Amino acid sequence: MKISQSRLFIAITVLCFSFTVDAQPSEPYQLVEDVANKTFNSIKREQVKIKQNPDTLRVIINQELMPHVYYKFSALKVLSKNLRSVPKDRVDEYIDVFREYLVTSLAVALSYYTDQEVVFEPARDVGSDKDISIKALIKDPGAPDIHLAFKLRIDSEVNEWKVYDILAEGISLLSSKESEFAPILRANGIQAVIDNMHTSNNAPIKLATSETASKSK
Repeated sequence: MKISQSRLFIAITVLCFSFTVDAQPSEPYQLVEDVANKTFNSIKREQVKIKQNPDTLRVIINQELMPHVYYKFSALKVLSKNLRSVPKDRVDEYIDVFREYLVTSLAVALSYYTDQEVVFEPARDVGSDKDISIKALIKDPGAPDIHLAFKLRIDSEVNEWKVYDILAEGISLLSSKESEFAPILRANGIQAVIDNMHTSNNAPIKLATSETASKSK
């Protein structure tokens, strides 16, 4: 099944961090659904404000999602083996900018959101696992279903499940970002990566038009 890159991007960015878990470690499945519903309901409720000021999406993401995103782990995973080439005194700055880069990416992706249905696999006993995968489907009328796999692990500092990656039709968000950043880092160093993210972070959010949304399907 062929899925457009724009639909995959929306699936990855909208859903990955929308389904972040804030809970006791024994209850990841139900809480993934609860937080997802809360997030999308907030977006629906604030549609007037969002249309007047698209940066309202950034506010929603910062308030509801980012406190529960394992962005530190994700940021370091994106650097992967290239982390060794980053000066230790620049790592914290990179992580902070990466956090805002996620906020911006999510705000852009969420501008496409209308009312897609998400169906999760039945819950299972995770036992003593500290790193799990939860499968789901995005159902969008008139478009093929998108198969997802949410990667979660326990943040030991707060003893909570958090999403750190997602696969949409087998494509990993972290792997995609690693491929994007790696050549920039090798050629021009961590400052170039940070500058690249700053450029995205400083750009105003533009709401998707009906034409753009239809092309994304």
